[in-house]
Amino acid sequence: MKFMIVGKGSPETEAGELPSQELVDNMHAYNESLTKAGVLLAGEGLYPSSQGAQIAYSGGKASVIDGPFAEAKELIAGFWLIQVKSREEAIEWALRVPVPPGHDGIGLDVWRVFDASDVPDDSMPAEEREREEALRERLGVDQPGA
Repeated sequence: MKFMIVGKGSPETEAGELPSQELVDNMHAYNESLTKAGVLLAGEGLYPSSQGAQIAYSGGKASVIDGPFAEAKELIAGFWLIQVKSREEAIEWALRVPVPPGHDGIGLDVWRVFDASDVPDDSMPAEEREREEALRERLGVDQPGA
């Protein structure tokens, strides 16, 4: 099962402040432990929302809204994509994420990632499943259920 651990933004991340060296060291150690356990698929920090955009739809038309966006605590500051055996294991890993001092009330989200293996074989035509698998292979993405 794949899960995404989503780190929430803070006023500091939205201001583009770099974390302390201690937090950077702690994050490196955490990422190394994920890697040694063989569960880390990807993990990145994100720039402040001022460097992003949102796409909004109304009446079937798209419009682009430039950042910055609303409250920092509702924004994403970074993520880890992990592959584990259960929701409980994903939560165990999330509980180990180093949290900087002063971040009370700012938490993490743990979301299960949907993939083609979650769709029953009889509900997806074989041709469509083969296309999905071929696309994942070309992209170098782990096959569903791996």
